[in-house]
Amino acid sequence: MNALTFTLKKTLQHSLNCAELTPSNLANKLVTEIGSTLLQYGKAKLRVDEIFEITGNDTQNIYFKNSTEKLDYLGANMTSGTMQIEGNVGAYLGFGLKQGKINCYGNTAAFAACNMAGGLLEISGNTGDFLGGASAGLRKGMHGGVVIVKGNAADRVGDQMRRGLILIEGSVGEYCGSRMIAGTIGVLGDTGKFIGFNMQRGTLLLTKIPKLHATIQDCGMHTLPFLSLLFKSFKQYNTKFSDIKSQRIQRFSGDLACNGNGEILLISP
Repeated sequence: MNALTFTLKKTLQHSLNCAELTPSNLANKLVTEIGSTLLQYGKAKLRVDEIFEITGNDTQNIYFKNSTEKLDYLGANMTSGTMQIEGNVGAYLGFGLKQGKINCYGNTAAFAACNMAGGLLEISGNTGDFLGGASAGLRKGMHGGVVIVKGNAADRVGDQMRRGLILIEGSVGEYCGSRMIAGTIGVLGDTGKFIGFNMQRGTLLLTKIPKLHATIQDCGMHTLPFLSLLFKSFKQYNTKFSDIKSQRIQRFSGDLACNGNGEILLISP
């Protein structure tokens, strides 16, 4: 069986909601049935076969070609299978992802991994604001799963994050870990202002000195042997974080305005 492949053939002027095109939703459907599925396009609805050329028949392995930033909600609420995306994507990539694996070989717009509960999301390029955050009206962001970003992330990474792992090999914008409830965020590059703002619990793992605000407290240098186990656990993923060896860190606690139970660990060379 060949992967079910959607090749974009139409130039889109508006955002297209692709939430229906997941392995669980398309399981056991014929190509003709898939082609007749209606997708929300602005105020209108279009058939899938009006927008995409459809080939292959393996609905548990989906491949998008010629993807653009107009494709929103790719992989939304996935519960099984794999999805590979060639090109950029729009907002809400992996929204509510529960199980399965998504690989995006381009850049993404805002709210990638929003409300994610499980599975694995890998982004080869850059991603927008609120990576792993909460969607509008909800008080809980990402609460499970793993996100790996090879490029940079914008503002508010992990906003209201409750559980899970985010590893960013590039830099991040402002308010990384804002209102974080639990979980782990790693950043190899630079971080913007107000890191850990209103952070309640959780861990921020950094390799470069952050710009700290007044309610983050320096707790001094420590040797933490458990870090070797943490870095070893990263080896199952395709990430530079698995190459880190040091157990020596400078620890900061905070945000003291929110009981100060969160921590920032700055890895020493």
